[in-house]
Amino acid sequence: MKRFFSFSIVLTVLFSFHTTAAFAKETSTAELAEKAKSAVLIERDTGTVLYEKNSNEKLPPASMTKIMTMILIMESIDEGKIKWNDKVRTSEYAASMGGSQIFLEPGEEMTVDEMLRGIAIGSGNDASVAMAEHIAGSEEEFVEMMNKKAKELGAENTQFQNPTGLPVPEHYSTAYDMAIMAKELLKYEKITNYTGKYEDYLREDTDKKFWLVNTNRLVKFYPGVDGVKTGFTNEAKYCLTATAKKGNMRVIAVVFGADTPKDRNAQVTKMLDYAFSQYQTTPLYKRDVKVASLKVNKGDKKEVNVVTSEPISLLTKKGTSTKDIKKDIKLQKTLQAPVQKGQEIGMLIIKKDGKVLSESPLVAGDEVKEASWWDLFKRTFSMFTQTS
Repeated sequence: MKRFFSFSIVLTVLFSFHTTAAFAKETSTAELAEKAKSAVLIERDTGTVLYEKNSNEKLPPASMTKIMTMILIMESIDEGKIKWNDKVRTSEYAASMGGSQIFLEPGEEMTVDEMLRGIAIGSGNDASVAMAEHIAGSEEEFVEMMNKKAKELGAENTQFQNPTGLPVPEHYSTAYDMAIMAKELLKYEKITNYTGKYEDYLREDTDKKFWLVNTNRLVKFYPGVDGVKTGFTNEAKYCLTATAKKGNMRVIAVVFGADTPKDRNAQVTKMLDYAFSQYQTTPLYKRDVKVASLKVNKGDKKEVNVVTSEPISLLTKKGTSTKDIKKDIKLQKTLQAPVQKGQEIGMLIIKKDGKVLSESPLVAGDEVKEASWWDLFKRTFSMFTQTS
């Protein structure tokens, strides 16, 4: 079990705060998604639920599955396991995927950057499987990674069977779980350069030039929308996990099971309009901001920077004000080398009147390797000479 010590900072702001439960109560009578099987609306930084309808009902997510596929791609890039310009070879199996595709041929190579464009913009099933095999060695191993990550994020009502969303038994998720996954994906700021692009080209300098058009039409027609992923199968009907940013506020809206693309887009639009008209956020931290440092035992560095793992903001109802918000930083009492970059080593808790408003993991900003015996000897000898 991790042991933590904590210290607190009192922050004076000009806004008031409400818990998730209070928000849900205020919005329970609002009919924002009448023509959907399930839906949810959350604020990205705090994760606060602003509206929900059957948000924990297990349903087929179709190509919204690729949100988790993109999370694992971005995580692998962030951890240095793969690079944007790495060449990814297409297997015969990956090339055989039906449904939405970018028509990869067996043996064809594209960069990680190109594959991600094919997934985020064109919803390519073939590109998704090619990336899964590149990262994990096989589709099966990648699916294990997907399900493990879902559980880590608290997406308890999700189970994946493939990285594409093609219909198979026991492949399901929920509106709330999809919102949690979109929240995680959006902590990687570069992802919206892909999910927010309306059109692009692959194989541009060849005779097989391929035009990509984003299946999420709101990217073009709703100001501020820059993601995340659509989905459609006959079983799932029309689905969409969308995100939009206006000013300092980013929200995520999810719709499952609309009868038509028009219904899907109309209800997401209604939820986005509601969020931006009723709420506002005040940013506290960007991602990767140092908030403390922590000593490391037997490391090649004596301490590690403690940084934010995601953007952290405070959510308020428009037109209200208050002060004296408390930030409680909890860190592990002891930290032993080796330490991986991005390893969770603490928690930042925002409170008011003793109530927790939000919690966000704090992580190691750098890697700390185990010190060699020679480094430890020199360190000990130095301490001895300084005290003698």
